[in-house]
Amino acid sequence: MTVELVNRSGALVPETQMHTLIDFGIEYMELNPECEISLTFVDPQEMEELHIKWMDEPGPTDVLSFPMDLPQSKGEAVTLGDIVIAPAVAAQQAQSAGHSVEEEIYILATHGLLHILGYDHADPDEEKVMFALQEKIVKEWSLTVTK
Repeated sequence: MTVELVNRSGALVPETQMHTLIDFGIEYMELNPECEISLTFVDPQEMEELHIKWMDEPGPTDVLSFPMDLPQSKGEAVTLGDIVIAPAVAAQQAQSAGHSVEEEIYILATHGLLHILGYDHADPDEEKVMFALQEKIVKEWSLTVTK
């Protein structure tokens, strides 16, 4: 698995864990481990610019996903797309949720991966499926890593 990780946020992020989480998510979703994905951490200003440009919505958001290719056949290695996360927004959400910033970042990265793979939460049934799956992936991954 090729995870290109770039941190322009100015915040410390759990880089090693991000690589293993994305690798785990790709394997969990039964995709070719040679699929490529880009994971970028940005500051709130850059995230707000992206949010306005691509979603036509004001203010920074927590995570954005930019899908590129989906495998046309099982086992095909493709460039899946880009995930962009704002750690400062994640920190605010983590405080509200009562867990660590790292945990919030893990949830957001998994959420972004699922969006790239076509999952959505536009309606309550989709939301239930997507959020349960992201929770399951993060939980199962966390049992396999030493933090």
